[in-house]
Amino acid sequence: MAFEELLEDPVVQTYLHELVGPRGMPVAAAPPDGEVTDEELAEELDLELNDVRRALFILYENDLADYRRLRDEDSGWLTYLWTLEYGSIPENLREEMHRLLDALEDRREYERNHEFFLCEVDSIRFEFEEAMEFGFECPQCGSELESLDNDHLVEAMDERIDDLQAELNVA
Repeated sequence: MAFEELLEDPVVQTYLHELVGPRGMPVAAAPPDGEVTDEELAEELDLELNDVRRALFILYENDLADYRRLRDEDSGWLTYLWTLEYGSIPENLREEMHRLLDALEDRREYERNHEFFLCEVDSIRFEFEEAMEFGFECPQCGSELESLDNDHLVEAMDERIDDLQAELNVA
């Protein structure tokens, strides 16, 4: 997938937004051609330097940016020249999908293996053991806790797990 197409993909945009947040999104969404300093990028995008640096380091931690350091011979100051490299985004997204799949499978098992009760007044859900400790009364409002059927939740998780497994080609 071409670099420009990658940045136009709503899934990629959401992924980048989740990584760097709204303040860092201008940095992630408009990567410079070639190397650039954080100061140049902040000036070019009219952003606070700390926001630019934060976004760059987050991108670096996720293998989406790289830098090289230059030391000024006279002052000894270090200058960081940044390059954004989005080639690993598809693999990063795939890893995120695997993590989501694992978490959903764990949650599905939790939902299947526990019995729940609900306070319909306060919308608080309790596991059986908690409900029993409270005498099947809500500790906040005193109303009776009702048995909760979570089959619809488990079914929704099953569907999402099936979708993810199909997308990832795993069983």
